[in-house]
Amino acid sequence: MFSRNKNKHQSRIDTLISTDTRLEGNITFSGGLRVDGQIKGDVNESSNTPGMLVLSEQGRIEGAVTVARVVLNGEVQGPVRSSQYLELLAKSRIKGDVYYKSLEIHTGAIVEGNLVHLGDGEQASGPIIPGNNN
Repeated sequence: MFSRNKNKHQSRIDTLISTDTRLEGNITFSGGLRVDGQIKGDVNESSNTPGMLVLSEQGRIEGAVTVARVVLNGEVQGPVRSSQYLELLAKSRIKGDVYYKSLEIHTGAIVEGNLVHLGDGEQASGPIIPGNNN
C-alpha cells in the first residue's frame, strides 16, 4: 500500500562524466551513470545487471543508448532503448527512434523519431542498428 513506485529510477550514481568532459568511443557501464558532458559513441549497460543512465540538461550523446532505466534532460542523437523505464524531462531532445517498456514524457520534451512500445515478450536488450527497426 505504501510501497515505492518500482518504475521510478533509483538514485544511485556510480560514475559521472562532468560538464567539461568529452569522450569518443563506446561505453559499457554497470550501476548508475550520470552524463553532464558529451559522448560520441554508443552507451550500453553491462549485460549482468540493469543499469541507470541520467543525462543532464548540459549532456549530449551521439550514438545508440541501450540501458534499462533512463532519465533524459539533454540531447541524444541516435536510437534509445529502455527495457524498464524511460523518463523524458522538459529539455530532452531525441533524434532517433525510442524503444520503451514504460514511458513518462514531460511537457517540452521533443522526440524526432518513432515511439515503439516493447511488449512483455519482446527482447528489450541488444544492440540497435540504425535504420533497422528491431
